[in-house]
Amino acid sequence: MAPPRLAGLRRRPSAAGPTPDLTRRSWAKPSEHELEGMDTDVVLDLAWGRLVFGQTFAEMRDILTALRAEGTGQRDICVYARDPHVLVGLAPDELFIDPSYTYRLDLYRYRPRPELIRGVFVRTVTALEEMQAINRIYARNRMVTGDPETMWANHRTRCFTYLVAEDRRTGEIVGTVTGVDHVLAYGDPEGGTSLWCLAVDAQDAPAGTGEALVRVLAERYVGRGRSYVDLSVMHDNSGAIALYRKLGFARVPAVCVKRKNPINTPLFAARPPGLQQLNPYARIIADEALRRGIRVEVTDAEFGEMRLSLGGRRVLTRESLSEFTTAVAMSRCDDKRVTRRIVEAAGVRVPRGVTVPEGDLGPALELLAEAGELVVKPARGEQGKGITVGVADEEQLERAVAAARLFCPDVLAEELVPGEDLRVVVIDHEVVAAAVRRPAEVVGDGRRTVTELVRETSRRRERATGGESRIPLDDVTADVVRAAGRSMDDVLPHGERLRVRRTANLHTGGTIDDVTDRLHPEIAQAAIRASRAIGIPVTGIDFLVPDVEGPDAVFVEANERPGLANHEPRPTAARFVDLLFPETRRR
Repeated sequence: MAPPRLAGLRRRPSAAGPTPDLTRRSWAKPSEHELEGMDTDVVLDLAWGRLVFGQTFAEMRDILTALRAEGTGQRDICVYARDPHVLVGLAPDELFIDPSYTYRLDLYRYRPRPELIRGVFVRTVTALEEMQAINRIYARNRMVTGDPETMWANHRTRCFTYLVAEDRRTGEIVGTVTGVDHVLAYGDPEGGTSLWCLAVDAQDAPAGTGEALVRVLAERYVGRGRSYVDLSVMHDNSGAIALYRKLGFARVPAVCVKRKNPINTPLFAARPPGLQQLNPYARIIADEALRRGIRVEVTDAEFGEMRLSLGGRRVLTRESLSEFTTAVAMSRCDDKRVTRRIVEAAGVRVPRGVTVPEGDLGPALELLAEAGELVVKPARGEQGKGITVGVADEEQLERAVAAARLFCPDVLAEELVPGEDLRVVVIDHEVVAAAVRRPAEVVGDGRRTVTELVRETSRRRERATGGESRIPLDDVTADVVRAAGRSMDDVLPHGERLRVRRTANLHTGGTIDDVTDRLHPEIAQAAIRASRAIGIPVTGIDFLVPDVEGPDAVFVEANERPGLANHEPRPTAARFVDLLFPETRRR
């Protein structure tokens, strides 16, 4: 048998005549009339995996051969296979029926939305670099990413349509969808199309972004005279299913068949009890371990604690903190005064700082007079609690010290060093990821008040992080807004950005921008020196830097339990599991 032909470069006019019913029927061999004009053994490469169009194959074993050619790290999908249960029966150890539904929109039924979806502009991809932006959105949604060059080559044919959604306020790409024209791909006698990889940036996309993407794609295919749009959606994705039903999609009996590969493991293998209750920081590690065949036992879901087992060896973890981190290393990170001394002795620059004794602001006032502005923080603590940035006078200092003492009786005052907040993740004394963390901000739309914008942005942050990140509506937020010359009741002009928190902590709504590829080698080496000096195998080293591409950096603190999920698609979870179980390391 000849290998499946890679399609996707066809340009064929729309089929005419009566529409057969090939894809609504998963049984009975089609007639020659139904197959007239249709190519055979069709496989399309979408970069993240291939689409195997089952109805174009005469023999089931040829479909099996095509699926067995799946590339490492990819997810192939067979759609419209005749008698899919029989296909799976040919290789039950290799194949499974995907637990998803197929929905169809008959395009003659489609009705455009009467009013415009505000805040979002959907357009065709115009440059190879935008495929990288699409991959970033895939990664944030834990989808399989694809080779940008292949995606760009696909897009330059009319068979594929890659759309992106821009936030009108910022111009940033916040959503994407891919369309496949079956007529151009293989001469589909039904005149069908399909929709794949609908994804939006849950933290930043304006409301209605997903709907706008689906509508624009459907309207493109209405303009081409196509018959329908099909899509596959996981059975438990209630939000997406509600959107598709709203737009007129209805269930059809077609199913998808996939291979039992590591990526698909959650779809065909039983999940450990408690896995769904884990927060994103523990879940990313559990998923990586399960992909490698490591047993995961959730011992305390609320605490993020798991026991990972392979062979006769077991390791207890709490998110990215494991038994590999010693109590001494923990204590060094726990007290910021100790961390400063150790890191400074290792040759890493630290800001000038003093301990604030109980009832004596004198040392801090002296430092304030020299530095101009201070950062006041509890000597022990995490997640940005009790930290005040930009203390400029004695009254503010008193309030800041009192706020810090609510979390720890020992308080540290440091000079305010200008620069961006940089987090460098170091695992096994190697830099794995680096990102600039920015304080929470809102973007005006010319209609809503600052309070309303904060609430909406906070809701998006919560949904995107499983409740781990939110912007507090408290006195600190109001003070930051007031210092910027605004009030919480002001209507922010369209496109205007307003910072609403001083600290860049992700738990208070901060955002993160990956800069791993731009990180200066001297900053990377400073992070590694700090991790070695502390003696900690997994840490997030925080710096203040004037420029990530320059050599200058001032150490702020070391986190013994960095959030690995914040740095996708960097392989933070993979390097963590490599550390715990080096025998499973992927070459």
